[in-house]
Amino acid sequence: MDYSALRRRMVESQLRTNKITDDAVLDAMGEVPRELFVPRALKSIAYLDEDLQIAPGRYLMEPMVLGRLLHLAEVKASDQAMVIGCGNGYSAAVLARIANSVVAVESDAALAQKAQELLVDLGASNVNLARAPLTAGYPAKAPYDVILFDGAVQQIPDSIVGQLAVGGRLVAVLQADGPGRAILATRTEAGLSQRVVFDCSVPSLPGFAKAPSFVF
Repeated sequence: MDYSALRRRMVESQLRTNKITDDAVLDAMGEVPRELFVPRALKSIAYLDEDLQIAPGRYLMEPMVLGRLLHLAEVKASDQAMVIGCGNGYSAAVLARIANSVVAVESDAALAQKAQELLVDLGASNVNLARAPLTAGYPAKAPYDVILFDGAVQQIPDSIVGQLAVGGRLVAVLQADGPGRAILATRTEAGLSQRVVFDCSVPSLPGFAKAPSFVF
């Protein structure tokens, strides 16, 4: 298959038509070979606009949602970024072409190993793969200018918010009751401001469910 043609089609029909105008994001997603990050049986549909399973309970986020989140984050070439739940490394590989450096956090040993191999093969030397609990982030390299959650979460732990630099941007899909909502949170000297930008639905990352509340 002509994967380069499929990438171009993805950029033109899925990204540009959905309010993604950041050239750095469009270029990065048009360059990273998404087909390398999916199981062999799914390579022919690697560029469909849908979530693709890469391991039990883990998925590549659909291209449009990933692209819009990165667009919202306004990633600059000088930024240090962190990906929470990088899976086998696709989102980190995309971010690596935009940001100065990327910390990719993954708790699953097999996925982390695959991510390391793929990122090395792609020459993404500015990515540091961190094997750690997703809810902990990676404070050793904080603060981060950009934090991306590579999957839906019900809540964002304070431990991760605290790793965001002043002026930093955090993007995620919050999904509890009802439809998921993509949010942009920005840290200022006064605290954290947050706004909902668009509705979407993507598979959840493990470990970010809200604790059940007590009901009489």
